[in-house]
Amino acid sequence: MPVPVAPGRWPVLGHTPAMLRHRFGFTAGLPKHGDVVKIYLGTMPTYFVTSPELTYQVLVTDGAKFSKGAMFDKFRPYVGNGLLLSSGAFHLRQRRLIQPAFHHERIARYAEMMIGAVNDLVETWRPSAVRQIDEDMQGLAVTVVGKTLFSTELGQEAIEEARRSIFVVIKQGMIRALSPSFLEKLPMPGNREFDQAIARMKAVVFKVIEDWRADGADHGDLLSTLLLAQDEAGEGMSDQQVYDEVLTMLTAGIETTALALAWLFHEIAKNPAVERKLFDEIDTVLDGRPLTVADIPKLIYTHQVMNEVLRMYPVWILMRRAISEVSLGGVRIRPGSEVTVSPHMLHFDSRFFAEPHRFDPDRWAPDQAGKVPRGAFIPFGAGVRQCMGNTFAQTEIVIAAATVLSRWRLLPVPDQPVKVKFTSAAYPNRMPMIPISR
Repeated sequence: MPVPVAPGRWPVLGHTPAMLRHRFGFTAGLPKHGDVVKIYLGTMPTYFVTSPELTYQVLVTDGAKFSKGAMFDKFRPYVGNGLLLSSGAFHLRQRRLIQPAFHHERIARYAEMMIGAVNDLVETWRPSAVRQIDEDMQGLAVTVVGKTLFSTELGQEAIEEARRSIFVVIKQGMIRALSPSFLEKLPMPGNREFDQAIARMKAVVFKVIEDWRADGADHGDLLSTLLLAQDEAGEGMSDQQVYDEVLTMLTAGIETTALALAWLFHEIAKNPAVERKLFDEIDTVLDGRPLTVADIPKLIYTHQVMNEVLRMYPVWILMRRAISEVSLGGVRIRPGSEVTVSPHMLHFDSRFFAEPHRFDPDRWAPDQAGKVPRGAFIPFGAGVRQCMGNTFAQTEIVIAAATVLSRWRLLPVPDQPVKVKFTSAAYPNRMPMIPISR
């Protein structure tokens, strides 16, 4: 079956310039060319699937026929072979070793720490004093993941380094992943910034691991879980494997949550009806007292708001590599072929979400959410490679939203419009907001 090639291909560079220049606009235009469209990252062809059915097939139904793709290969030399990047038997082994860290009882303990971290942040706010909410939410996400990972004094150095470096790794890493390999060797500022950030993170995390090995105590943090975990043969992780998983948790556990929270406060400030309904639910459930873990399931509309934010501001693209032959919509995909899916493209497809650019939490009301076809909403991926920290992230988002909004109303700053900067996900160019005491 012939596969259409997306317009905008350059010699040698392929579709990379168009993708980096137009980002979401480029991928949003692909469905009109078919359910499977061929694009070129440099000279490398990849099959871009544009329907939820084929996306679900790649990620879930035929998930075992795919490994992580070329984009992840480009990251692996720098951020290691953690859960985000590993495949096959090694991925399954690591997933089993790490799974206990995200059991429900552990999430409940993490939730208490999340509540404390949000309260510590909002205690620093002053009525009518402008806050850069995107920076506040980045700092909060780093603090939550960092404190969950590291409980020792030396671990605080790792948290501070993560605050400094991790967003450099994420942003520059996406540019590097989409670009031809020769560009990463050029002495450009972005390349130097990326390499220096990786070197700093590696130095401080390995020092924390060395310190833990000398002590050997279980500190109740995620690092202790990683270092104490053993497989069926009684073997644990090497220092390098532990480092890879730590860096994976830092990169995967910070960006999605920080962006979702920043955009959540932005969107409710733009939508007074949503804001009123959210305030009413939070005030009713909390009744003037601080949030507790037991309150989280009762915040039904808050969960709907979170889902709508995750729909509108997801990861841009994911890649997989076929390890055996598979048919996608009648297209024969040979082993070794690259396949790409786009959560953002699917989340903004009007076939599945009416008026997709309208912020509407009622899409996720109990009687409506089930109408969304499987594969159309994938903020954390799907299948065996779905982000293991999805419940962790969702818990943090609901806690932060409810805790902040129980005490503050956030207003946009006049004449300072917020625009989207497209990298691996939707970043705001800035997000100044004014906190008003409730």
